[in-house]
Amino acid sequence: MNWLYGAWAVFEKDVRLELRSRYAVNMLLMFVLSSLLLMAFAIGQESIGARMQSALLWIVIVFSASIGLGRSFVSEEERGTVLLLQLNVQGSQVYAGKLAFNYGLLLIVTVIAAAVFTFLLDLEIERMGLLTTTLILGSLGLAGATTLLSAIIARTTNKGPLLPVLLFPLLTPLLLSVVSACRHALEGGLGWAGAEGDLTTLVGFAGVVITTSFLLFDYVWSD
Repeated sequence: MNWLYGAWAVFEKDVRLELRSRYAVNMLLMFVLSSLLLMAFAIGQESIGARMQSALLWIVIVFSASIGLGRSFVSEEERGTVLLLQLNVQGSQVYAGKLAFNYGLLLIVTVIAAAVFTFLLDLEIERMGLLTTTLILGSLGLAGATTLLSAIIARTTNKGPLLPVLLFPLLTPLLLSVVSACRHALEGGLGWAGAEGDLTTLVGFAGVVITTSFLLFDYVWSD
């Protein structure tokens, strides 16, 4: 219970700061909306396949995560609250609280991005349940990887450009799986049966990344 209380305290602190400033939400939504509008104008009346539609959607989501979620630990360095957290809560509690906040924020952005993308391109979703499951699992793996890497680069000099450089090679199996699963959701086809392998990969990716992060985060946080 003490561990859960510490993780909840970190999560609650980030939520209160975000509600007060709305910095991350506004920045992410502005990036998502501007990117999707640009894509809609560029595509125009042309017809693109389900695979391309899925790839474009996840390009926006991944870049949004690298821009917005990367500040979860950088902001602690800027406010000078890192030492306060180190003295009062364990590293695993910090990671759990930050992960919960980043995952919630990313889910909101992902849902809005998918809704706006569907509206602008007038998409027909054949398997809404499959698409929802893919977005939930993909966002969990993406949030887990981004949270750990943002802690690693928080104390470096080049904080901004370093996160995407480290993040994209790590996300290769996730990106291949989410694009493939979203394609099955958009065009129907084999449906859940066709996306079974992709969903298994997403579950495994999120499990491995989050478990490894919990095991390593104390060393990352203290050093």
